[in-house]
Amino acid sequence: MSTEAWIIDGVRTPRGKGKSTGGLHHVHPQELLGQTLNQLVERSGIDAADIEDVVVGNGDPSGDHASDIARMAVLAAGLPVTIPGVTLNRFCGSGQQAVMFAAMGVSAGWQNAVVAGGVESMSRYVNGVITPAAAGNDVLLEKYPLVPQGISADLIATLEGFTRAEVDAFASRSQNLAAAAQADGRFDRSIVPVLASDGSVALDRDEHPRPGTTVEALSSLPPSFERQGAKVRAPWNSSYDQMAQSVYPQVTTMQHVHHAGNSSGVVDGASAILICSPDYAKAHGLSPRARIVQGAVAAADPVIMLTAPGPASELCLSKAGMAVGDIDLWEINEAFAAVPLKVMRDLKIDEDRVNVNGGGIALGHPIGATGPMLFQTVLDELERRDLSTGLVTMCTGGGMGTATIIERIA
Repeated sequence: MSTEAWIIDGVRTPRGKGKSTGGLHHVHPQELLGQTLNQLVERSGIDAADIEDVVVGNGDPSGDHASDIARMAVLAAGLPVTIPGVTLNRFCGSGQQAVMFAAMGVSAGWQNAVVAGGVESMSRYVNGVITPAAAGNDVLLEKYPLVPQGISADLIATLEGFTRAEVDAFASRSQNLAAAAQADGRFDRSIVPVLASDGSVALDRDEHPRPGTTVEALSSLPPSFERQGAKVRAPWNSSYDQMAQSVYPQVTTMQHVHHAGNSSGVVDGASAILICSPDYAKAHGLSPRARIVQGAVAAADPVIMLTAPGPASELCLSKAGMAVGDIDLWEINEAFAAVPLKVMRDLKIDEDRVNVNGGGIALGHPIGATGPMLFQTVLDELERRDLSTGLVTMCTGGGMGTATIIERIA
């Protein structure tokens, strides 16, 4: 029997700079997620033994993130050993997909209480880089000339005619909004401090934002992907720019407009959300904050890679019987400035309803952890403004997009 999936509560760590000097670098990602799980259990008031699964998104399940980090984090947290865990990968949308899978299990009546979350310690990646999507498969590359995401972002900007000034202006907006939100304490409800091994506080606030960032300051940064675009890649024996142009021959010259200041920040972090059935919540005195209305995924060309949030959002709205105007607040992950700019243009979304507290450009994008963080950000803001509905959407590697609608429960 189908039922609703209720969001009871959610917590997240601060986002730590994704480098060896970052506040979370010395905390193993199993411990990072484990602390987050414990904080969620304590805050929500659920009997941990009732949790039927922990579904976790992770963007690069290797190295410190390997061996089913969901289950290992349950053990690291000291939670009942009867709680299973599963780790999934949908690239950047992994954590959002974890929320949707948990909602599916609850909505289908298969489960009553599931934790959905994500984790990524980008500062601890093997050799400091994420595994390329093709994973060394040259046969695949002969079929699809996959390029790095930064090249894909510049390809979008080139095709859409987004200028350097436009993407820098959007990045400055993200920084200014995030700075105002942080100063106003708008993230405080969801953030829980992370402790070091000696019990001291490792980090208790997002450390990536750069308050006061101006368009003028951003304009001085060199494009990050111009040199990479000229790099020749086997088996194509062409540069990355040429590989992209082979699929989009209308592009005569690639406009490299993205750089570190208008792309998402590299950070560490973890997040978790408790999702329950109405019957379980009522029986155990748990107060819901929102219901998950609808979710959807979509896919598009893997070379341009980052254009599927629009189709995913449209599909999600259609399945819910809703329109763009029915959504009060949007969280469109700021992987690169061109991504939300294109979604807003294609769906005709008012900018003042999008990423109103900044986004990944200012706050950082801890890959697998980002999705649940965005749910918490939009839900906190819906409550602050006394609004009703929010839509979270993300681009992912491989040319996919995720989208989910939530609705507050008063």
